[in-house]
Amino acid sequence: MLAARSPPQCFLDSNMASSPDRPEAPPPSLTPSPLYPPGTEFRAAQERDLKEALSGMDRSIPLVFVSGNHDLDQVPTPSTVEQYCRVWGDDYFSFWVGGVFCLVLNSQLYFNASACPQQKEAQETWLEAQLSRASSAPKPKHILVFQHIPLYVKSPDEQDEYINLPQEVRQNLMERFKRAGVTAIFSGHYHRNAGGCHDGLDMVVTSAIGCQLGDDTHGVRLVAVTADAVVHRYFSLEQLGQRGVDEELRKMLQAC
Repeated sequence: MLAARSPPQCFLDSNMASSPDRPEAPPPSLTPSPLYPPGTEFRAAQERDLKEALSGMDRSIPLVFVSGNHDLDQVPTPSTVEQYCRVWGDDYFSFWVGGVFCLVLNSQLYFNASACPQQKEAQETWLEAQLSRASSAPKPKHILVFQHIPLYVKSPDEQDEYINLPQEVRQNLMERFKRAGVTAIFSGHYHRNAGGCHDGLDMVVTSAIGCQLGDDTHGVRLVAVTADAVVHRYFSLEQLGQRGVDEELRKMLQAC
């Protein structure tokens, strides 16, 4: 099970990264960290507050962050990427959980890498190697992708906007993900629940645990993964506070 709190942003500690042969760790929690842009006066204090808040979580649960525009700035630079990585870890990486292969991408490099083309090229080379790896033995039960900016929010052919990746980039990634057998892509950024499924590739856009820009309430998305299926559902904090997740998770697993 994954718990996604959006915008899902930032890293997995390298000590938590696993392989298909490594004993399973507890399911990870994708945790939000929309920070003030690098270089602003509030950034350091906000990082301290975030780390303090996260320190209260069960230490047996790996925390996975995915870098986004508030962490790296809208147009990232080598400096903002380096600053982020120094504090939070790699801006893109892969890991295994229970036979599921997970890819975490720096989507800002796909949105606008004009100030750091070398970083984009490095991620592209790495991603191609990871997708090739996913098609070799032992093959994963599923391949899941996590990135802050969604490929699209409603339709694969929608116009380029702040809320999605450019069409040329979007189509290229979709084709590569489909060829590699990716099951789903999980994103945030939109501050609303959205997404869709295109040719078997699920694009899941999760609303925010904090600021809402639509009609959704503050909440998290639970993702249940079995050998045969990946199912997910968004829960409001009120729902979780009243009933918890045990019964709802049981229903989700039955639906797999």
